[in-house]
Amino acid sequence: MLRSENFIYFFTVSGFFIGLIFSILNFSAPEDILIYTVTVTFFFYIFIHIAVMNFVDIKRFKVGLFNKKEHEDVNEYFITELDAREKVMDNLLSDLEK
Repeated sequence: MLRSENFIYFFTVSGFFIGLIFSILNFSAPEDILIYTVTVTFFFYIFIHIAVMNFVDIKRFKVGLFNKKEHEDVNEYFITELDAREKVMDNLLSDLEK
């Protein structure tokens, strides 16, 4: 599955090179190369963000990003293990004090 970041990276780099080619073909001053390249790259960057924003299902994204139930189960397991180990340590320390 392609991630949305990959589309953003691809279109931003594509926009940079298209802007660079356009600016080299149509420049009259050296600073025009920079201005045209940055403008076209920014346009592609904004365009792909708007496109991705319309196609990403944020409800499904949130569930995949952080599975609360799984983390709670793992944390509960670790808490019970730590409690058991703490009781063993308390018993060992109380036996040493006697």
